[in-house]
Amino acid sequence: MELSVPQFDVVSNLFSFTIATMGAAALFFFLSRPYVGHKYRPALMVSGLVVAIACYHYYRIYESWHGAYRLNESGTAYVPTGAAFNDAYRYADWILTVPLLMVELIAVLALPRGEARSLLVKLVTASALMIGLGYPGEISSDTGTRWLWWGLSMVPFLYILYVLFTELTRSLERQPQAVRGLVSAARLVVLLTWSFYPIAYAILTVTGTKNPIGQVALQMGYTIADITAKAGFGLLIYFIAKLKSDTEAESEPLARPVSTGPAFA
Repeated sequence: MELSVPQFDVVSNLFSFTIATMGAAALFFFLSRPYVGHKYRPALMVSGLVVAIACYHYYRIYESWHGAYRLNESGTAYVPTGAAFNDAYRYADWILTVPLLMVELIAVLALPRGEARSLLVKLVTASALMIGLGYPGEISSDTGTRWLWWGLSMVPFLYILYVLFTELTRSLERQPQAVRGLVSAARLVVLLTWSFYPIAYAILTVTGTKNPIGQVALQMGYTIADITAKAGFGLLIYFIAKLKSDTEAESEPLARPVSTGPAFA
């Protein structure tokens, strides 16, 4: 599959931008941990891990993209080198980071242990199934096979959204009033950003896996979704953690020692 120079460059530049974004986000989340309450620090740690893992995998994706194509002698197009572009790095990233995104959301809510464990089991299991079921279709060039696995992976995807918008809604009542809007926004971010993935997958399936426009659209869709779903979502988690920490600090009475006169040894 031959790519025009603009097609190759837009994907390459977007990969490069993502590496920088994920790396900067990792530093921010790790360095911001001391500025939130102790019980919210695990959420920021997970946020940092998510973007650090993504930064590494995008570096490998960038290398693989440049290894799979070379500029032709006339300088008018990029042609395959014979080395396959290894998009499996994405799935290696997602199988780690997508469940962790659910972990950081539950962690920042600081729910009771039993409720948090129940939600984590449901969300982490469903997210792992979603990624696992999508991969066989991703590596197939057969349209029917791609649609089959797309449909199967949509089942846990829809289940995750169901859990987020039903069971998680009940937890909002126990959140400080100041952060309820942000928690609701976090659920919408998951809905909107995760919707990019099946849409990008479907575009390539419709256009055909050998179509350069479909391939470029797929890489752009996945990458933009990753930036928003990982770095953007992590920032939202930080704001929730910071606001909850500040709200709780303001509501706690200041403990001041009562003076009973000079003390003598």
